[in-house]
Amino acid sequence: MTPAIRTPLAGVMESVRYSVRRKLMLVVLATTFLALLLMGTAMVVYDLRSYHEAWVSDMVAQADLIGRASAPALAFDDERVAQENLSLLRERPKVSAAAIYTAKGALFASYWRAGETKPEFPVSPQFEGYRIDGEDLILFKRIAGKGEALGTIYFKTSYELMDRLRTYLAILATVLAASLLVAVLMTSWMQKSVTGPILGMTDVARQVMTRRDFSLRVGKSTDDEIGYLVDTFNAMLAEIGGRTQALEASNRSLEQEMGERRNAERALIAADRQKDEFLATLAHELRNPLAPLLNALHILRLRGNDDHASQAARAMMERQLRQLVQLVNDLLDVSRITTGKMVLKKERSELGDIVRIAMESATPLIEASRHELDLQLPTESVHLMADAPRLAQVFLNLLNNAVKFTDPGGKIALSATVQGQTLVVSVSDNGMGISSNMLPLIFDMFAQADRSLERNQAGLGVGLSLAKYLVELHGGTLAARSDGPGKGSEFTVLLPILSQSIEQQPVAAPVAPAATGKLRILLADDNVDFADSLAILLQADGHEVAVTHDGLHALEKAPEFKPDLCLLDIGLPRLHGFDLARRLRALPATSTVYLVAISGWGQPEDKRRSREAGFNQHLSKPVEFDEIRKLIEDFVQQQT
Repeated sequence: MTPAIRTPLAGVMESVRYSVRRKLMLVVLATTFLALLLMGTAMVVYDLRSYHEAWVSDMVAQADLIGRASAPALAFDDERVAQENLSLLRERPKVSAAAIYTAKGALFASYWRAGETKPEFPVSPQFEGYRIDGEDLILFKRIAGKGEALGTIYFKTSYELMDRLRTYLAILATVLAASLLVAVLMTSWMQKSVTGPILGMTDVARQVMTRRDFSLRVGKSTDDEIGYLVDTFNAMLAEIGGRTQALEASNRSLEQEMGERRNAERALIAADRQKDEFLATLAHELRNPLAPLLNALHILRLRGNDDHASQAARAMMERQLRQLVQLVNDLLDVSRITTGKMVLKKERSELGDIVRIAMESATPLIEASRHELDLQLPTESVHLMADAPRLAQVFLNLLNNAVKFTDPGGKIALSATVQGQTLVVSVSDNGMGISSNMLPLIFDMFAQADRSLERNQAGLGVGLSLAKYLVELHGGTLAARSDGPGKGSEFTVLLPILSQSIEQQPVAAPVAPAATGKLRILLADDNVDFADSLAILLQADGHEVAVTHDGLHALEKAPEFKPDLCLLDIGLPRLHGFDLARRLRALPATSTVYLVAISGWGQPEDKRRSREAGFNQHLSKPVEFDEIRKLIEDFVQQQT
């Protein structure tokens, strides 16, 4: 018998046949080899994609750079500078042609690679972006300046992606063919002894991952090292299953705790932000009316004998106090401030009256800064459906902003014109101006154009944001413009006006002192100034008034004084207003007296408690005397 010829490959296979270690070695080598091939494919794809993205990004950046550099040339029609900018592309040999077009699409400047004939440039820009044209990349990018289009830049560059792809595919095909050959030879021989159990473990592992079922086990087919590996794998599954269950329980507890902490942190941050916004808005809005009030007090002190000056000062104080009362009433609703939801009380208002209210607060600051103010209003009356104090606040904020950011002795202008059915109000200055990067953010809450220590009076950064919000609530718009730092700024308000054909609505005349008859009124309030001043006004109307400043004193005074009507504060010392009302109702001498609560506590819950305590009415401070006078008149009419 002729002995069999042993080939080198047969010798290797024979030596592997009785050794699991060598079987595993071959499997690992083959698997690693295939993994490298897969990684090579991924790297090819990644490299081609990276090349594409890098090349496109580089060209876009280059186009943007040249476009920015050529923007002034387009703006001033300087072809020479634009041509010089394009000539810099000679350092980029892959750029075969480039051109700059005007905003109207006309060719402004061009460039092509040295040594080549002049290419055919597009007649006009075609699109914004890039496209691949065979072996070339075509790019169009818009050139903009100060928010408007100045022109378009065109690039044509070499695109070598396909050459790289063909090279990579050739290499990949060669390696893949060799890998497949090795995989076929090894897998066909070791399927049962090595690959089978490993595939079984892989399948079980996959099912465990997808179904989270750690009771699955791999079947054992041999008693060699592979069998031991299967036993170990099954033991690991049991151990991992137990640990996983414990870990999942721990994770659920931890996630719940972390969720509670995140919710608490968000709640704290939101509460802190709301507090800061509320306090900033409160301080900003309440400060403005104080200057004209102080001026009016000085006028009354210095020129009290001058009837004309005193009357003007009182009128000014009345207007500012009304505005202050309106602001306080609005700001008491914390949720409305923190959520940015303010309810306007619109009525027919005249532009001149609104501007006058704003000027009364702005004039002292303008004069203190030695600014020159140019005020130009339409000669005819302009009426708007507006909340006059709120709209005055808008103009005041814009004037204060101009004053604060203009050096002493500067010029400020407030002008108003009517264009169709739109009122255009402009507030401009020659102050520090606004940089281009700050201009889009100028109306953001707490935005500051200048945070330097030298301008520590620049405000809290809420004035412009509040002004824009109020203008929009009036159905208008507020925009800012500036040519840059040191060149001043201009704020323009656009508002709809009422048609002149609308009849003038009558203005309610002030309530005159009514012939209500003489009443006996018990007034209890721990604010001595408020109680004494209200008593003087009531006595001026002919009423007999008894004043007390705490609850027990009022309770003792009432049976002796026998009032017809009681005006009681809620927050009284020694005996608060709710208990005082109940005890007055329990006394025979005052069981039917008309009780009115006058308090700073004005929420619905406070009014409900007033009714339950026995009050007939509940007025919220601050309350105007005309309202009290009307209440007394209605009370007298009910008694007759």
